[in-house]
Amino acid sequence: MKLATALSERADLQRRITELSGRLNNNARVQDGEKPAEDPNELIKELNEAFERLEELIARINHTNNETRSGDATITDLIAKRDCLKQKISIMRSFLNAASEKVSRYSKTEIRVLSTVPVSELQKEVDRVSRELRETDETIQGLNWTTDLI
Repeated sequence: MKLATALSERADLQRRITELSGRLNNNARVQDGEKPAEDPNELIKELNEAFERLEELIARINHTNNETRSGDATITDLIAKRDCLKQKISIMRSFLNAASEKVSRYSKTEIRVLSTVPVSELQKEVDRVSRELRETDETIQGLNWTTDLI
C-alpha cells in the first residue's frame, strides 16, 4: 500500500468515526416501549473496529513519515515546514492587508495615516515563501504517491 492510499483511508476512517459518533448519539435514548433506529451495541462495535484500524494506520503513517527521506529531510520534517510556512503566509497576508489599506481623507487638515512597513518588499517576501510552500507541498505529495507504507 502506498502512503497516499493510507492517508486517504485515514481520512475516510476519521469521517466514519465522526458519523458513527452522531449515530450513537441519535440512538442513545428512546421513549419507553420504542426501539432505537440502530442497535447502539453494533454501532459501538463498528466504532471500536474503526478506531483499531485508525490507530494502526496512524502508527504506520507516522513511522513511514519518520523513515522516508527527501534529501536531508524526512517527510515529518517537511510536514512541519509546510505547516509553519502556511501559518506564516496567513499572518503576513493579514498584516499586509492591514498595512496597505487605504484611508480616505476628506480634507488636507485630517491626519495622514501611513504604512509602518514597505508593503511591496514584504509582498515579494510573501510571494517567495508561497513558492517555497508550493515546492514543499509538491515534494510531500510526490513522496506520498511513491513511498510504500511501512
